[in-house]
Amino acid sequence: MDPRDNPYTPNAGAQPPALAGREDELTNFDVLLARLERGATEQSMIITGLRGVGKTVLLGAFRSKAEARQWATAEAEITKNSEFGANIGQLARRVLLQIAPRARWEDRARRAASVLKSFSLTLRPDGSLNAGLDLDAAEGLADSGDFSEDLTDLFVALGEAARAHGTGVVFLFDEVQFLGIIQFEALIAALHKTVQRSLPITLVAAGLPQIPKLAGEAKSYAERLFTFPAIGKLDSPDATAALVAPAGALSVAYTDDAVAAIVRYTEGYPYFLQEYGKIVWDEAAESPITESDVIAAQPLVEEKLDGSFFRVRAERTTELELAYLRAMAELGPNPQTASSVAVVLGRTSEQLAPIRSRLVEKGLLYTPGYGLAAFTVPQFDRYLIRNHPLIVPAPRARRKQAGR
Repeated sequence: MDPRDNPYTPNAGAQPPALAGREDELTNFDVLLARLERGATEQSMIITGLRGVGKTVLLGAFRSKAEARQWATAEAEITKNSEFGANIGQLARRVLLQIAPRARWEDRARRAASVLKSFSLTLRPDGSLNAGLDLDAAEGLADSGDFSEDLTDLFVALGEAARAHGTGVVFLFDEVQFLGIIQFEALIAALHKTVQRSLPITLVAAGLPQIPKLAGEAKSYAERLFTFPAIGKLDSPDATAALVAPAGALSVAYTDDAVAAIVRYTEGYPYFLQEYGKIVWDEAAESPITESDVIAAQPLVEEKLDGSFFRVRAERTTELELAYLRAMAELGPNPQTASSVAVVLGRTSEQLAPIRSRLVEKGLLYTPGYGLAAFTVPQFDRYLIRNHPLIVPAPRARRKQAGR
């Protein structure tokens, strides 16, 4: 069929034609904004889940909902090497100008601008973060040099300005697991103060499944400040809707067997559904798309996934890290104990602990329980088995001897 009409969107963070199975999260976000608008308090939200389940898509949907209610929004993707303080200063400036243009600033907005200038000068005394803030810095606010205290002052000032102008503020952070402990603590403390003062400012974030644990380690009250909805693969009806509805809108149908085959192969993971739908659309000659079309397209789907979605993650590993992942794949897709992986590799858990820790740090594994590790990427075990032979590295002493 004509690729120009293809309705599927297997792109990072791209909104799918049918956002199926996420109704609860969208409703809860509406409730969050409505309560803050009424002066009530409500927990901020951190969406957790594996790669490819639609966390970034949900953040985009949240942003659209907030903007439709005339809320100020600012979004950012956190990276391991990002300068979080400078980033949050730039986002705060953007938010302040959304709350009201400078010509319409009331006292609270001007005060927020002064606090923002103090915050920025504390981070960068050279003034490089102060473009357009041609007013005096607020004395005694956001200038202590303690990042947690200064960020709290900034968030309170922004929340007060938003309330004075009849609006609110939503920060949307993706990949929040890459925040350092000091940054996470500061963010939680700042939000806590805005809750205590019933200010219309909130955080909606997304990250890998270890986030609730990291948040709890950062601040003991984090579990009362946030909800942590976990999203994953779609159930069969929602997966079917995500696949069938976009094609149906263009008068293209699937046979029941074709739908069942795609849902079975993808296990209902949203990204894989979009990828399979796009490829089988391009390859099928006509409507309805049949099970034969689906079977014929499967090698192309695997080739596409292996060459992009999976490969970019495998290429971030060292030889020993890749061997560790491949040993996990040999054991299956479920969480595995460190001792089980060690047996496959002929090592001890203690010897492999640094490798496992690096894989967690790189975001390729997470720890769902004590002594357990699991892939952050669905079906990564399939990819590893298809493309990488199981290699048991020789013990170090033996390798040294062999090199003499």
